[in-house]
Amino acid sequence: MAKLVTDHPWVSRVHREPDGTLLVTPAASATAVTPALGPLVREYLDQWTEVYEWVYEAGEGRHTDDLDLSGWRSSDTGELLPRAHMRDWVDRTVDLVLAQQPRRVLELGCGTGLLAHRLHPRLDGYVGTDVAQVAVDRLASAALPRTAFVRAAAHEAGSSQVHRAADLVFGQGTRPDCVLLNSVTQCFPSLAYLAEVLREAIATVEDGGTVIVGDNRHSALLDEHFGRLERQRDPDADAPTVGERVAAAVAADEELSFAPAAVAGAVAGQGRPVRMSVHARTMADATELTRYRYDIVLRVGRADGGQRPDEIRREPWEAHSGAGLAIALRTALADPPVLLHGVPNALLVDAVGAVTPYALRRALTGTDAAVLLDPADPRLLSVAAPADAAGTAVEEVAAPAFGPAVHEPLPAFVSRRLPEVLRDHLRRAAPGTALPRITVVENTL
Repeated sequence: MAKLVTDHPWVSRVHREPDGTLLVTPAASATAVTPALGPLVREYLDQWTEVYEWVYEAGEGRHTDDLDLSGWRSSDTGELLPRAHMRDWVDRTVDLVLAQQPRRVLELGCGTGLLAHRLHPRLDGYVGTDVAQVAVDRLASAALPRTAFVRAAAHEAGSSQVHRAADLVFGQGTRPDCVLLNSVTQCFPSLAYLAEVLREAIATVEDGGTVIVGDNRHSALLDEHFGRLERQRDPDADAPTVGERVAAAVAADEELSFAPAAVAGAVAGQGRPVRMSVHARTMADATELTRYRYDIVLRVGRADGGQRPDEIRREPWEAHSGAGLAIALRTALADPPVLLHGVPNALLVDAVGAVTPYALRRALTGTDAAVLLDPADPRLLSVAAPADAAGTAVEEVAAPAFGPAVHEPLPAFVSRRLPEVLRDHLRRAAPGTALPRITVVENTL
């Protein structure tokens, strides 16, 4: 049996335990991202494609052509997220994109077109890709002016079908000045896959353009997120019990989460300078989409305008938090360029001077400023004025002050899927033989 398992191309080596259990190490090629997707990575991505084909076909949550909220459910109740909250979510994302002043947007993972419907009238051209054919067909049939929609995965930004669509919409050989990935990274299998997608996006966008990676789950907040869910489900559980349940929930979590530093490390050294700004989600309602997610803007290539780091004054929030919010902001931001830092996020901490991202956004209405998330500590907010004072060279982005830099779902998927594949292989190769227990080890993918 061990020899049959060793011969499988997805297996690197096998060790047989005294009780007959086979400890299997996956082959590197089975979980590779480059130069080609390994079969286990492709299976992982295929399962998400099937999920979204079904979700979009069912259309539960589809209100209008331009407000299809299918698949948007709360993780604590399982209910569809409120329409007003999702409208706010869409509006804040559109604001972030338009703040970069793009003319030609390539969106990787456009879904039901929540952003496409709102962005295309403000652009010279828009191209959207998605893995779900039903979504692509619906958007194409809407015949939105100056748009094209293509069935392609996130790692296929440089593919021939995407290039053809871009040539048609943007003009022959014209690059997008913004590549957008919004609320798709949670479906990625690993940091390596995310890095490959971002490398392709950076290579695709024109010099001086932006790559926006929006609505990302923060790995350092997974314990807080699952802890909140467990306390809601069982308010009487003691701390050790909650801790055990949270650890199990995090280990079983099937979506990618990461800190900003993980993205910074993935895109550093790309041949063109890249600057990163990390933006808080500023919707009014306090949900998981506001508490635990954030946006990244990558400015690629030459810097047109903007602020040099040595020109930006740093102002601590504790020096101003005793005043009312409007007065504190007016005083702290009076002499731009300035970065007001160390603002406790009231959605996550109970501290003197704590403020919600929404309150900051409302207080800053009409000003050239951006509400940011501290790259090292997501419990802290910052305000950059003007907004283009927000960027940091990716080589200088701080590591997370606590929690993991990344949580990857691929190892758990491989631990579940590879034994299934190998048992099927053994049934065909040795029919009628008792199947051994198979456990994946050294699953550092």
